[in-house]
Amino acid sequence: MSYNAKNFDSLIGLQGLTENLLKNHFTLYQGYVNNTNKLLEEFSKLDSSLPEYSELRRRFGWEFNGMRLHELFFENLSKNPKHLTPNSNLEMLIRDQFGSFADFEKEIKSLTSMRGIGWVVLTYDASARKLFCIWVNEHDLGFLAGTTPLLVIDVFEHAYMLDYGLKKVDYVNAIFKAIDWSIVESRLK
Repeated sequence: MSYNAKNFDSLIGLQGLTENLLKNHFTLYQGYVNNTNKLLEEFSKLDSSLPEYSELRRRFGWEFNGMRLHELFFENLSKNPKHLTPNSNLEMLIRDQFGSFADFEKEIKSLTSMRGIGWVVLTYDASARKLFCIWVNEHDLGFLAGTTPLLVIDVFEHAYMLDYGLKKVDYVNAIFKAIDWSIVESRLK
């Protein structure tokens, strides 16, 4: 079974991100899809006792998560973003846990401004009915097992440097204006 890259061209024209930046980002995403498929093909060819097999298995998490996190990130953006639905399950969880949406936004944006590369993810632990704002480093390090990613924000330099240089905060503000909260809310189900 191989994976196909999803088409996110509908995001071209998104306010705050240029076509050049988006197309570069889509090309990077395509690389994760291609490498995921190449690794899956290699697993069937190699003897599992070989060191090469072990290293490729370790690499798989990087490529697969790079593919999936980009898909989740692109999917929660829209040229016609929707606000968080008042009194929705997600809005009530945010309010109960963070005090207000403004307090939640302050917490998640503080994570996005940290130095380093990675992802900032609002994730949900269904067993405890708890939200976490987390930093995921290097695609495959830092994700909380058993949780569901709800909101995903790419904070690797490739996501903003072409348009914003070192002004990551300006990029994050543009992303927040483009979030389709109906998509984020649908992931809670």
